[in-house]
Amino acid sequence: MPVKSYETINPATDTTTTRTMLHEVIPCSGTILSGTYGTFPNDTNVKNYTHGMFQSVYDYPVLSSSANHLFDATFGMSSKSNLSSSAVAMMSKKNNMYNEFAQVLLGYSGSTGVVRPFENDLKLDLQGQMKDVFILTLSRLLVKDEIKKNTFSITLGSGSWADPFGSKAMTLTDRDARVNGDGVASGDGGDYGILYRSDLGPAQPGYGAVFYQAGVVVLSSSIFQITGTTRPTRDFYKITRPSPGTATTYNTKQAMQSASISGTIDGLRHRIKNISFNNTTEINSTIYFCRAPTNKFNYSSNPTYLKDSKIRVKNVASDPPIAYVTTVGLYNQQNELLAVAKLSEPLRKSIDNELVIRVRLDY
Repeated sequence: MPVKSYETINPATDTTTTRTMLHEVIPCSGTILSGTYGTFPNDTNVKNYTHGMFQSVYDYPVLSSSANHLFDATFGMSSKSNLSSSAVAMMSKKNNMYNEFAQVLLGYSGSTGVVRPFENDLKLDLQGQMKDVFILTLSRLLVKDEIKKNTFSITLGSGSWADPFGSKAMTLTDRDARVNGDGVASGDGGDYGILYRSDLGPAQPGYGAVFYQAGVVVLSSSIFQITGTTRPTRDFYKITRPSPGTATTYNTKQAMQSASISGTIDGLRHRIKNISFNNTTEINSTIYFCRAPTNKFNYSSNPTYLKDSKIRVKNVASDPPIAYVTTVGLYNQQNELLAVAKLSEPLRKSIDNELVIRVRLDY
């Protein structure tokens, strides 16, 4: 069998790198979020925890082996909120959730070293503040590397509890964000775009933000107005207790003050009609151009290539040798095999032709 030979790859001329962005549409229907599995609010695809700081929502019942995690949801309240008081249910946990996400997504102020709150850095709602926020942390399974800019939308309902959508459905989108970075701001948690209502004109307040790399959506509570004349939500959340079978109704303010975090999120889940976005998978590739010159690789390394010291594929002794390339191996400087590439079909190789085989390594 012929002695192995190697062809050196020149890093300057035989290698290059590329980056490819793959996108897929991720739709999430509100029917999955409330009422499909079990009886709301005790949906079997929603998991509550003893600590009560957030809910986890799945696309199937939690105990199913087919269940996929969709997102975690929580509610946060700033200590500077007008609703903040010692009488607020779970006030310390609501404040902790607010500060934790503000710290992770926005970071610290360079001058004072304190956490940059949403109320100062994301002045969105009608009062120019974000002191009471709903937070959705989308699963990495759905987001992949990041949410593609200018693709996020969420449809919410601010109508009655019995009919939250109807004429009072509203869609928030990151309409001003662009892939090239236009209309996008950044914090410690990465790039973010402001969410605007699609049914209002350009001169309107924002009602939240989507953090693309973090996969986090922050919604201002002002989207469910409780004051003024813009879409008041008087029965934001209603719960029927099994005994004595009476219903308790909360408006938005009461839900944020008196209900637990899970209860407040139950009210939000009931009012989400649809979530949609494109995710992004970044594929980095190194491409090697493997060259087989005319005077090399004309003999096969397959032991069946020879029989009785003669090449099987030759009928006449004077004919040039012919081989068929099926595999390309990449070796290091110590001739140790590092990677193997299989061709889709054998390629004929002889002294009258030269091959350049393109090998791509994705990571």
